[in-house]
Amino acid sequence: MKCIILAATAVCLCSSLLPAQTANPLSTELKQMYTGVKNNLTRSAEKMPEDDYSFKATADIRSFGQLIAHVADSQARTCSTLAGEPKQLGAASKTSKAELVAALKESFAMCDAVVDGLTDAKAAEMVKLGRGERSRLGALAGMVSHSNEEYGYLCVYMRLKGVVPASSEPRK
Repeated sequence: MKCIILAATAVCLCSSLLPAQTANPLSTELKQMYTGVKNNLTRSAEKMPEDDYSFKATADIRSFGQLIAHVADSQARTCSTLAGEPKQLGAASKTSKAELVAALKESFAMCDAVVDGLTDAKAAEMVKLGRGERSRLGALAGMVSHSNEEYGYLCVYMRLKGVVPASSEPRK
């Protein structure tokens, strides 16, 4: 009997906390995922030595710097379109670490504004993106997924150069 009362009390306490957690659960989860990839990409771009920005794991793929540029350009294209002002960042034309880190940060600044303003109601809005339409949530989830995929490639490059990726650093 004590177990039933204890379980019922726990359910009541937990369920009373749920509405207080967030009024926008979908957009809140997307914001958390975005923040994670933003932190990992930014720290990795800053951590990789300048000389290794031209490193390619094999000759027929992008260099570390080209991957950073690709992420920056892709994010800028998606977020500027969602903001209603489509813009090209031009990170692919940059080669130095300083320029590429700055371009990546600029793309995140563009996305910060869009992600920060996201609510569950706005997440369901349909927007023209590329050749079709997507929900804002779908477009941003796709961007986060793509950025995470590229971060995975960057981790391999970093490991091959003896650099610990951001997500593998010890927790503070």
